[in-house]
Amino acid sequence: MTTATVNRRVNWTLITLTAAAVMLAILAALLLSAPQKDGAIDWFSPMIKGGWMAWTLPVALFFWGIACLLVTMTILAIRFPETPRVGILRIETTRGDRLFISLLGSAFIHLIWLYFAGTPLWGASALALVYAAAVFRWV
Repeated sequence: MTTATVNRRVNWTLITLTAAAVMLAILAALLLSAPQKDGAIDWFSPMIKGGWMAWTLPVALFFWGIACLLVTMTILAIRFPETPRVGILRIETTRGDRLFISLLGSAFIHLIWLYFAGTPLWGASALALVYAAAVFRWV
């Protein structure tokens, strides 16, 4: 074998589909392990009886969503490396920086929504998605 580097073609479709399958399997496990009440999912019962934290299904789904974002951003960072860019904030940001700014801003949007409008938070979530799209586009 020569000392030249052997170039292998990476199957990104397989990698992406495998990551998606793993995340969907985790979602299925979460939904199957959710507490039941009268044959339906009890959204606000603790998933771990007597646990130190109130791990309810919405909390677990929130962290599952964050994990999905991190897996997606990792695959994108490896597949499509980028150089930092300067947006309207006049600071260099990468995809990870913009994700962090989006998550932080979304938390504040939800807190402000809770203070002024209370529950449900569907409106805050929609506003947070618009905010995140704007951050990824212009920051």
